[in-house]
Amino acid sequence: QVQLVESGGGLVQPGGSLRLSCAASGNIAYIYAMGWYRQAPGKQRELVASITSNDIINYTDSVKARFTISRDNAQNTVYLQMNSLKPEDTAVYYCNADIRTTSDLIRRRDYWGQGAQVTVSS
Repeated sequence: QVQLVESGGGLVQPGGSLRLSCAASGNIAYIYAMGWYRQAPGKQRELVASITSNDIINYTDSVKARFTISRDNAQNTVYLQMNSLKPEDTAVYYCNADIRTTSDLIRRRDYWGQGAQVTVSS
């Protein structure tokens, strides 16, 4: 069993900053990649940023130069530093991880966090 717990969401003014955290726990053998998705009201979920175990990083174009993804492999944690926030960044942000568990030496699958609300408003 694997759990992803998110923290760090909240309400900020345009131009402000937030840092999201996501910690994975449970029967983890290896984490191949972790990332952040977001979903705004009435819109589809989109990938915001991801980072692999071999340090390949991707960002969606709308957050490049403003958001930074990082990870702490020793604690199975991924972070998303969000600067220069805009109202259009308002969404529920979901943590995602591609994980192989100790109960299965071959299979790998995606796990999801509970979601963190980020609201950017004056």
